[in-house]
Order: sequence, then structure tokens, then C-alpha cells
Amino acid sequence: MASSSAFAEPTLEVKVSSEQINALDSIWISGKITDVSEFKPVKLRIIGPDGALVFAPQLAIGDNGEFKKLLNHPIPSFKAGTYLITASHEDSEVTASTQFTVIAQAIPRNEIPNTTQEKTIERKVPMATNGITLIADAVNGSDVIAITGNTSLRGSDITLIVNSPMGNLMTIAQVTPGINGNFEVEIKTGGPMWKEDGMYTITANQGTSSEIKKSIQVEIKDGVVVPEFGVIASLVLAISIISIIIVSSKSKLAIPTRF
Repeated sequence: MASSSAFAEPTLEVKVSSEQINALDSIWISGKITDVSEFKPVKLRIIGPDGALVFAPQLAIGDNGEFKKLLNHPIPSFKAGTYLITASHEDSEVTASTQFTVIAQAIPRNEIPNTTQEKTIERKVPMATNGITLIADAVNGSDVIAITGNTSLRGSDITLIVNSPMGNLMTIAQVTPGINGNFEVEIKTGGPMWKEDGMYTITANQGTSSEIKKSIQVEIKDGVVVPEFGVIASLVLAISIISIIIVSSKSKLAIPTRF
């Protein structure tokens, strides 16, 4: 008879979309992790050719333990040389690593290089002078919350954490700010996890130790969004109806009685 441990050892793997890129290119970093808490992110460290830490993003774990990150070049470009990527997780002592090589490339004059065009945000977001600004936008009854914002720290990713009214962790999302500090991400609600009614807190964290933090609240009922103006709209409707009744009553009193 053979016996085996009831607890599987965590596994972790990380890879890149290309082993060699130009200095103005972007590169996909992806991987998979098993037997760890999916509510805790995978931590990446990207070390440059000079041994300095270039990026330290934290990636949310998706379906089947997969994680993915599009790494854009820093301003003005990647330095030529070999970059080392290491991945780790809080619940595991296992680490994984890979690397890619950057080839030097001339930077065009009078142009700010950006291989990935920043997505235009229709809603105007105030510029953050020292921190993060957040705006939550959703249609009444929708199961999607559109989060837009701006950050003064543009060199690191933003992690968004959603907590229920009772403080339970609902979901984690991650977004990379654009060249102007703007960012946009959609959070989907609904399902058995979102059955609690009330104010849900969305917190944006940025920096290796969450030096920058900002929170907003969104009301959710029966798994869908209740806009902030929902109560006001109801009051306006009620006042309008009462006004119509009063005006109608006065009009009847003004009609002369015929004998």
C-alpha cells in the first residue's frame, strides 16, 4: 500500500511572452499558482540589468490560479540588458523566476513613446496632486461598477479591494495607470457572494507598502447597484406629485359657482 499527504504542495510558475524585446516594447508576464489563497495576490519583482528594482506589482489571481500582467516600458524606455522576474506568494515558500532581454532602441524626437495607447476616459476625472482620486459610476440596476480615477504616483500599479458592509473581502482588481496617471477598471457584482445589501467599500492601494490609499462607497441591493441619486430622485418625484395635487385643488377653488 502507498500513502500520500492529504495536503498538496503549492506550485508556482511564471513566464514571459517573449525572451527578447526592444527598449520601447511592452511584454506580457503570466503564470499559474496552485493550493494558495486566491484572495491574496501574487507578488512580482522585476530587477533591471543594473540590479535595481524596476517594478514590484501585485497581481490578482484569476480562474484556475492564473495571473497575468502587461508590463509597459518605463519613461523614457527600458534599459538595454537582461531583466530578472521573480514571483512569490504569502502562503507559499515556493518561488519562480524567468528573464527577458532588452535590445537598445533609439527614442523618436519630440515624441513621448508609449506602445499602448491610454484608453480615453469619457468622464472627466480630477487630477490628483498628492494621492488618488476615485469616481464610481454605474447605471441603476447594473451589475457592473465602472471605476475611474487619477494618481500622482505613476510608476506602480493600483490594487483595488472591495469589501462588503460586514467587512468581508469580495474581490481584488489591479490596474496600471496611464502616462497621465489616469486609470479605469470595471468591477462585476451579482451572484451568491453579493447577497448582502448595504454600502460596499472600494479601496485603492498603491505603492509597495500601500503608501497611497483612497476609499469610496457604493450601495448595492440584491446584487445590483443603487446610484447615490436614487433617493433624491424619489424625493423629487414625490414633491412633484404633491405640487400637482395642490395646484389642482387651488384651480377648483378659483372656479366661480353658478346659481
